[in-house]
Amino acid sequence: MTQKKNDLLPGFQLPPRPLSRRNWLRSALIAGSALAFPSHPLLARELPQWPTNTPPPTPSASPLTINPPPPSTTSAATRYRFTPKEDAFLEEIERTTFQFFWDSADPTTGLIKDRSLARQQDARNVASIAATGFGLTALCIAAERQWQPREAILARVLTTLHFAAEKLPHEHGFFYHFLKMDTGERIFKSEVSTIDTAIFLCGALTCRAYFAHNDEVTKLVTSLYDRVDWRPFLDGHPSDQLTLSMGWTPEGNYLKTRWDAYSELMMLYLLGMGSNTQPLPAECWDAWIRPHFEFNGIRYIGSFAPIFVHQYSHAWFDFRGRHDKYADYFTNSAIATEVHKLWCLEMSRQFPDYTEDLWGITASDSQKGYTAWGGPPLIGHPDGSVVPCASAGSLPFLPQETLRVLETIRDKYAQNAWATYGFVDAFNPLTNWASPDVIGIDAGITIVMAENARSGFVWQHFMTNPEIRRAMDKAQFQKNV
Repeated sequence: MTQKKNDLLPGFQLPPRPLSRRNWLRSALIAGSALAFPSHPLLARELPQWPTNTPPPTPSASPLTINPPPPSTTSAATRYRFTPKEDAFLEEIERTTFQFFWDSADPTTGLIKDRSLARQQDARNVASIAATGFGLTALCIAAERQWQPREAILARVLTTLHFAAEKLPHEHGFFYHFLKMDTGERIFKSEVSTIDTAIFLCGALTCRAYFAHNDEVTKLVTSLYDRVDWRPFLDGHPSDQLTLSMGWTPEGNYLKTRWDAYSELMMLYLLGMGSNTQPLPAECWDAWIRPHFEFNGIRYIGSFAPIFVHQYSHAWFDFRGRHDKYADYFTNSAIATEVHKLWCLEMSRQFPDYTEDLWGITASDSQKGYTAWGGPPLIGHPDGSVVPCASAGSLPFLPQETLRVLETIRDKYAQNAWATYGFVDAFNPLTNWASPDVIGIDAGITIVMAENARSGFVWQHFMTNPEIRRAMDKAQFQKNV
């Protein structure tokens, strides 16, 4: 593979062993704080032209509604028209992936497993608050698509919300990253995580919008959101920052690492800025840096992190056809996805399985354990593995190209890569290795972005929350001309 001039941050050494997604990102952000980024903002008009002969996705002009019409085979996200066969395939992916969330929730707490065996449930008792947030969103999709009785889904939503609001330990409204499924107790000495709590809140707010006529859901979600006190995490270390700490632990107090560079952080700041009770100041939106990246002449806002950072905030926040004074983030994520594809194709000289039909890696399982690999720039040690959620999480950005990858995996590698709960977390066609597991956050971004690509369903409901509209206004988002 040809190493690009700016592929590695000067002075940054890749970790000698695989780290968790969060710990790796902390290391990268610490290293990145020494880089001298351009002082002027990257304006929306400065984004590069779409790097292929295919025009960029066209945002939908349809107004947001509380009760959108039934999904059709025309994508509300991109105007790409899925064929009946393609739509049926996406339905299969979503419905099969949903089964993980349905089977993996504790009946008493509603908390959802961090991971499970891909072909059956197992005895592991570790939940994650982020997987639970994705699960709440998946429940709304399932209710709309009638995969389970609506009454049963609503009961599951209420179980989860009641436990989170009334029994789950928290710090200023923020939850621990990893929890015991049946009790909600902290596990692994994990941190109270700002970003993982944000994912949970996004799922809860989706439920409040979708079940808008249920007063109990409305009351619970509003209480969960309103009790979050953002200020301690803003002021924790040092005291004059406008960026948020990544978390807190009883042993070490507030984490010194901060959400101060482009990543999946957009959801975090927008949630905080939209708060009814303790809102973040609008200046926080300007406080984090938006680094310029370039690959083969293609310029975009990027991050020293895997491709999931270009996906997660877009799972709920509808950035289509909008820009702030810095960028059109939807188009930027589409460009980042195209760049990731081109980068994978360059690696085909080393890993011949990477083709137009098969590409995409992001933080996932590997043969040597969980690792945060990806690029560009090169992160970790790619070995020819493919991570299905890398392409699935970008379905709204490049529907044709990513769908082509998912169809290839399903058609040619189903024996290893497709199981009871849909795609396994990762697999390697060159070594015949496949992860035995499904990971909740990877299944989550798969089902949510597949649904958004088909219908815009999650966007349509989530964006009706008045706090979200307020946050977008504070960040000075405007419609593209």
